[in-house]
Amino acid sequence: MQDLILPIYLVLISISFIVLNYGGSMSTSWISVDSANGGDFKAYVSLPPSGFGPGLLVIQEIFGVNHHIKAVCDQYSNDGFVAVAPDIFWRQKPLTDLSYDDESIKKGMSLANSLNIHLAASDLQRTVEAIRHIPSCNGKVGTVGFCLGGLLAFVSAARAGVDSAVSYYGGGIDKHFNLIPDITCPILFHFAENDEYIDLETVKKIKKAFNKKKHTRMIVHENAKHGFNCWNRSSWNQAIATTARGQSLVHLMESLR
Repeated sequence: MQDLILPIYLVLISISFIVLNYGGSMSTSWISVDSANGGDFKAYVSLPPSGFGPGLLVIQEIFGVNHHIKAVCDQYSNDGFVAVAPDIFWRQKPLTDLSYDDESIKKGMSLANSLNIHLAASDLQRTVEAIRHIPSCNGKVGTVGFCLGGLLAFVSAARAGVDSAVSYYGGGIDKHFNLIPDITCPILFHFAENDEYIDLETVKKIKKAFNKKKHTRMIVHENAKHGFNCWNRSSWNQAIATTARGQSLVHLMESLR
C-alpha cells in the first residue's frame, strides 16, 4: 500500500428529470436510471454553480437518500462536482428516507442486511454511466460513500468503473477482499478510532490486504466515532469531519482533474 502524495492543505441510460429546483446558480433534480436487470430507479442530482465539472457518485448510509445525503451532494456540487446519489434500496423500499432515531436505525439495518450487493454494484455501474451522460460532467467520475456507502464505494472502485474513490467507515470490506485485484483507481479510506462497528483489528486487516496496492491511503481519525461526518448524528465531530472532508477533496481533485 502506498500513500498518495497530497498537497499540504485541508481543504441508462434513460435520464428523465422529474423535479427541478434552483438555489442561486446551483440546481438540483431527481433523475431516473435504467437498471441492467429491468426497471429503473431514482437518483438525486446536484449540478455545480460552475456548470461543468467531474462527476461524483455519492453513496448513502443505511438511512437512504435522506436530507443529509442530499445536503452532502449539494456540498460537493458547490465544490464543482456533478454530484449524484442513487436510491440503493429501490428494490426493497423505494425512496427510503430515514432519520437517526433507534427505530430508523433498526429499519436501515434490516434493509442493509437484505441488500443484494451484486445487484447494487450493477446499479452503481449504471449510475456512473448515467453521470457520464449528464452534459455538465467532464467525463471523469469519482465516488464517496458513508457507512454502507463506504462499503459500496469500495465495491464501486472494483465494479463500477469509477476513476477515484473515497470510503468513510465502510463496514464489511474485510468480507470482500477478492475485489482488491480489480481496483485500479486511487482510493482513500477514512476510519474512526472508536468505531463501535469496525474495530481496529479489522482496520489492520484491511490495511494489510491493501499493503501492495498503489495509490491507496488509509486514515484512522483519533477519538472519532462511527458516523463522524454526519451532522445529524450524535457521533458528529465537526473538527474531524472538516479535516476528513478536506482530505477527501484533495484526493478527488488530484485524481479527477
